[in-house]
Amino acid sequence: MNMIKEPVISVRNLIAKYEDNVILDDISLDIYPNEITVILGGSGCGKTTLLKNILRLFEPASGSVKFWGNEVTTLDQEQFDLVLKQVGMLFQNGALLNSVSVFDNISIPLEQHTNLSPALIERIIRVKLDLVHLGHAIYLLPSELSGGMRKRAALARALALDPKILFCDEPSAGLDPLTSASLDELILDLKKQLKMTIVVVTHELASIHRIADRIIFLEDGKLLFEGTLDQAKTARIPQIGQFFEVGKC
Repeated sequence: MNMIKEPVISVRNLIAKYEDNVILDDISLDIYPNEITVILGGSGCGKTTLLKNILRLFEPASGSVKFWGNEVTTLDQEQFDLVLKQVGMLFQNGALLNSVSVFDNISIPLEQHTNLSPALIERIIRVKLDLVHLGHAIYLLPSELSGGMRKRAALARALALDPKILFCDEPSAGLDPLTSASLDELILDLKKQLKMTIVVVTHELASIHRIADRIIFLEDGKLLFEGTLDQAKTARIPQIGQFFEVGKC
């Protein structure tokens, strides 16, 4: 008998606006546990805006966002911060502080959100860097790292607090195909080893085929499709067919 998965994130009737412009129009979707959900769509369709509204980096104009069944749009900042401690974010450019070492970058969330001893923080940092195969770079500056290594260092920081959900905004942006493939393999390994739920915004066709369990496809601020990768390929929706045929947004 198959167990029905309960979503870890549920979005219902989400509307996002910038001033008077509607960017996301009545979006409803679910993110399921231990899966990699990839958000797709053309340039300007609202992919990153959706991520930022789910995380309340932008406040939704209206609608519901639930994490583990709990409504978060009505929480005050202190309450929502408790939710965010269970969430990791890999930003498109990595967002590392260039003036301090990889070690110091990863220590920031641990120092801000825990009361752990310096010795235990160092042990955690070493474990996270080993997870992303970057243990040798612990005391290097971001400027001394390649593009792929910077993404891995930023990923280690995103994993510092052992999040249950990881969001990745264009993780392969600016990387060559081999480095991108290596990062995809790492993301797959993390899902398996840590039993993580991962949400990825990307337009890289090769990455989508490598990592996606489910697809969310946006078109002009509306939800065009939600389902598995195989279902997306056979949906006979012209925009999706064109996307997979052309291989770019």
